[in-house]
Amino acid sequence: MLQAARTKGLNIYTYSELENANGFVGNFDVKIRKRARFVTNDCNGCGACEPVCPAISSNEFNEGLNPRSAIYTAFAQAVPSIAQIDMTKCIKCGLCQKACELNAIDFDQKDEIQEIKVGAIVVATGWDEYIPPIGMLGFNIYPNVITQMKLERILAPNGPTIGHLARPSDGKTPKKILFIQCVGSRDLNKNTYCSSGVCCMISIKNTKLIKQHYPDCEITVAYMDIRAAGKDYEEYFTASRKEGIRYIRTNISKIEENLENHNLIIKMQNTLRDSKKFQENEFEMVVLSCAMTPPRGIKKIQTLLKLETSRDGFFKEFHARLNPIDTKIPGIILAGVSQGPKSIAESISQGRAAASSAARLMSKDKFRIALIRAKVDKEKCAKCGLCEFNCPYNAITLKDDGADVDEILCRGCGSCLANCPSEAISLRYYKENQYEKQIDAILENT
Repeated sequence: MLQAARTKGLNIYTYSELENANGFVGNFDVKIRKRARFVTNDCNGCGACEPVCPAISSNEFNEGLNPRSAIYTAFAQAVPSIAQIDMTKCIKCGLCQKACELNAIDFDQKDEIQEIKVGAIVVATGWDEYIPPIGMLGFNIYPNVITQMKLERILAPNGPTIGHLARPSDGKTPKKILFIQCVGSRDLNKNTYCSSGVCCMISIKNTKLIKQHYPDCEITVAYMDIRAAGKDYEEYFTASRKEGIRYIRTNISKIEENLENHNLIIKMQNTLRDSKKFQENEFEMVVLSCAMTPPRGIKKIQTLLKLETSRDGFFKEFHARLNPIDTKIPGIILAGVSQGPKSIAESISQGRAAASSAARLMSKDKFRIALIRAKVDKEKCAKCGLCEFNCPYNAITLKDDGADVDEILCRGCGSCLANCPSEAISLRYYKENQYEKQIDAILENT
């Protein structure tokens, strides 16, 4: 990130979001909303304002495991290293202004709209962790039931516990830990897909990491199937088992808490051995390996860029097997988990492919399109507006003399043709009289 910020010609808009996007390949007009930080660029990230701030909130970066002040730096090594103010928590006491020697606090700062022209757009939205319903497997009821993202922050050297394993209820190091796989995934009632084996590998990685630092810790993994299909992944899984980590094929349906010590009581059934025998086990901490889900706000980007999503909620590619990089709209390209659950290695590969696709596109002076486009017979057009309403690409505009089709924006999907009650719209190369002649020619030979 720091290297990217120092690269000439590369403009980074942080704390910003897409406001609007119009146009077509090679000529997109994009509006970006730069959200007000209420801190100017004079800030040098010294942090003198944070200790004096009396307004406290939970730290989103650390998954709410520790507090932060209303004025804060997003995380260590953030680029740029500038503080920002959470106005939903700020009480405008002015103490941060007094503490700032550079006079960088500006409570009157407003959002800015930046308008830029681009030739191609790469969509790399990332993903969110599945949030289980309150009470599911004790989530959000028992303090020692956490998700993998919270465990990641606990084990991180720059996390709330400086990398020391500590359970949330009392800060003690747990001696018995249970990992539960496939929470919210491979479930007909929630998410039917698998998260590309990412949950499995994160569990294997974290169990090994805990075992290395705490050899006496007893770790059990409750799984449906371990999916370790990447290069050297199976060997990594085997190495974790050799370190004494137990893997039990079972389904966990209920967790209860021991009110005296906040330990978690779980009945487990080893389905690979005896399907009728249940064993009651007590663990000091439970980690839920939750599914990868489309990020919050994906619907807004889908609407602005006129993209489609597949059944799993991620953006739909041009072709799932032959072209998982491009979308149906020329000039808009997918990268990483925006297209579907992926590991880090797969995300890097698709990111490089997306950069290559954009470079190949922008290196040419012209872009060739096949004119499979909608065509309107103005004499038949009843000006009902159904074609304009149903066009997913906003390519049709209703005018005084009838519907008008923008041949650049039109993708020839046929939605307008199917909805036109006057049969005033046809598709080039796919007209009814052409099909009739083809059918007649076929029948002549029979």
